Amino acid sequence: MNRLRRLAARAWTGFTALLACLSAWALVASALVLAPGDAHGTPSAPALPQRLADTGLHAAGVLAFAPQYPLWTDGADKRRWIWLPPGTAIDARNADAWRFPPGTRLWKEFAYGGRPLETRYLERLRDGTWRFAAYVWNTAGTEAQLAPEAGLHGLPTGVAAPAAHDVPSRRDCRACHDGAAVPVLGFSALQLSPDRDPLAPHATSSPLDLPALVRQGRLRHLNPALLAAPPRIPAVDPGERAALGYLHGNCAHCHNHVGRPVPVALSLSQTVVDAPASLQRVRESLFTAPLRFHPGELVAHAPTAAAALPLRLRSRDPRLQMPPLGTRLPDPEGLALIERWLANTPSPKENLP
Repeated sequence: MNRLRRLAARAWTGFTALLACLSAWALVASALVLAPGDAHGTPSAPALPQRLADTGLHAAGVLAFAPQYPLWTDGADKRRWIWLPPGTAIDARNADAWRFPPGTRLWKEFAYGGRPLETRYLERLRDGTWRFAAYVWNTAGTEAQLAPEAGLHGLPTGVAAPAAHDVPSRRDCRACHDGAAVPVLGFSALQLSPDRDPLAPHATSSPLDLPALVRQGRLRHLNPALLAAPPRIPAVDPGERAALGYLHGNCAHCHNHVGRPVPVALSLSQTVVDAPASLQRVRESLFTAPLRFHPGELVAHAPTAAAALPLRLRSRDPRLQMPPLGTRLPDPEGLALIERWLANTPSPKENLP
């Protein structure tokens, strides 16, 4: 009996030691996973600044830019900037997945009625991971403070529509940015092409483009052919080019062929490497692939994604809305563009070469 008790005691001692070891490893693993987004700072990631002014937005070398296919956010006026550490450059060997150097920082400001409300911040850390943050401006528009990690809901905009604006959580930021080939959205060969689309909704001129980046030594290893013939979507007509560009800018960060899978298996991302094949893939995805995911009666009658597209862009039912985050209002100009394009695309057979 005493022997059995001794064996049981040894077994229990071993089991508790194993649990302690596993707990220690769990703590280490949690620290490694959470480090990039930790607002309190880690050995590899210093604490996020509490003030936007301390993120480096006003430092020398900050460059303003504007994508040719911008993301719709309830009609907000947006400004965007990027900063690269001195002596570094973006590696463009893969023209569709640029590699940004550690230390890269980007900002995007949202304003309504001339008053800034929010500025989002993206930074690549020394270990190559990215972290996200948002800063909320005071009512005087003189200073912006770090928003809570969980975001903020219903900030008054001071305009009639939308009356409120939502600041995303850091998890919401990753839901969009982590779905693409590169977490940086809107700063790419297509988006910064000097051959800009004159029909792109909500676009503004950009003070920065591909040739300027190359001249400044901030973009290296770009295929010279993309300077000789600037990237563009090789659509059959201007309306299709603008419509597919709109889908690229508003939907392709989730719906693409290289990132994380989503319930509706669409590929809406346009590439500059073999652009005709990219265009073909997007057309086939929209017009020939069956729509297997029907979230409710509204799109149950739609045989393909193209048929359901206007319904989902217009809806603000959370089960149907696309994009699912970041807007309270549908985009009337973008919706009209998509509907005109679909009306001029009679059938899949006529649309596909």
